[in-house]
Amino acid sequence: MSGAPQRRAVLIAGPTASGKSALALTRAKETGGLIVNTDAMQVYDVLRVVTARPSIADEAEAEHRLYGFVSPAERFSTGAWASAVEKLIQETDPAHTLIFVGGTGLYFEALTNGFAEVPAIPAEIVAEAEKEIQGLDAENRARLVAERDPEIARRLPAPDPQRVVRALAVLKATGRSLASYQDAAQTGLLEGFELERLVLNPDRDVLRARIAQRFETMFTGGAVEEVEAVMAMDLDPALPAMKAIGVREIADVIAGRMDEVEAIERAVIATRQYAKRQRTWMRNRMSDWTWIAA
Repeated sequence: MSGAPQRRAVLIAGPTASGKSALALTRAKETGGLIVNTDAMQVYDVLRVVTARPSIADEAEAEHRLYGFVSPAERFSTGAWASAVEKLIQETDPAHTLIFVGGTGLYFEALTNGFAEVPAIPAEIVAEAEKEIQGLDAENRARLVAERDPEIARRLPAPDPQRVVRALAVLKATGRSLASYQDAAQTGLLEGFELERLVLNPDRDVLRARIAQRFETMFTGGAVEEVEAVMAMDLDPALPAMKAIGVREIADVIAGRMDEVEAIERAVIATRQYAKRQRTWMRNRMSDWTWIAA
């Protein structure tokens, strides 16, 4: 007697504006599968346009899960996302293909290799770490983390602020290197699944043009109203949702500190830098995936 058929998942990674959501929607229509958000910013409510979440029309064409289900007032962690995925896997019909799509490397790491079981870090310690690296460029962030935690520094392909803050906060709160947690035996959330792993890797000039067009469209597509709504919530600027690219720039336009042209230019530059960091991470950690130059 044969066993139950193997469950299947498609993983679609890539830098911002590379066309991941469109490909995920196509695959969902082909397979009847459901699309699962694998982007740390798209979990937040209110900021649909700013974070480039799938449109309402797209959501009507296929089932989308774990999008816009967290208040911007919350500090949502990778561990919380992993717990939500575990629950989703348990509740989903095994016959349905799960299509994970996004640009957050740590989320994909949790899916394929497992998630380090790090104790919850108090928000005040995270805030202290964020304050400590404020104003530091990549070189000085790398130097700081190398002085405090040489082992984790060797594992960071790029010293982006989020990962440096994470490393410093874990060390301060627990007295242990984040590396020691990562080295503990782990099992990926998709253990036992048949996996198709894809990385979208469009031409650099094409990606730059898409990023520029995205922000020009955002300003007339509801992003200003979204930022006004978030500002009305009077949130801590250190919260992750408040650091979404475009929030600060649009807030400056609303406050009269910057004109729209300059805001778009700054947001585009920040997004291109972010896309570059994403590609660096993926080249280092997803080299054995199928890369699509489209």
